[in-house]
Amino acid sequence: MGILLMIVVGFLAGTAAKYLMPGDEGGGFIMTTVLGIGGAIVGGFLGRFVGVYTTGLLGNFIGATVGAVVILFAYNKLRSKS
Repeated sequence: MGILLMIVVGFLAGTAAKYLMPGDEGGGFIMTTVLGIGGAIVGGFLGRFVGVYTTGLLGNFIGATVGAVVILFAYNKLRSKS
């Protein structure tokens, strides 16, 4: 059940990150989900490192969204170079 919840939260966080970041980055359902799951991992790690990570669904969603925005920014920069 934990993996399914992480996928759902990851997808929602990836979708929120796409709306927060300007530009046309393309991708689709799969890319949005992967972006959000990666954001959940990055956001969780950074949140714990800084000491501001909170537990619970809202804390996980916020951390995942921030992480997804960071990953989307890096993805757009790498994609624009090639």
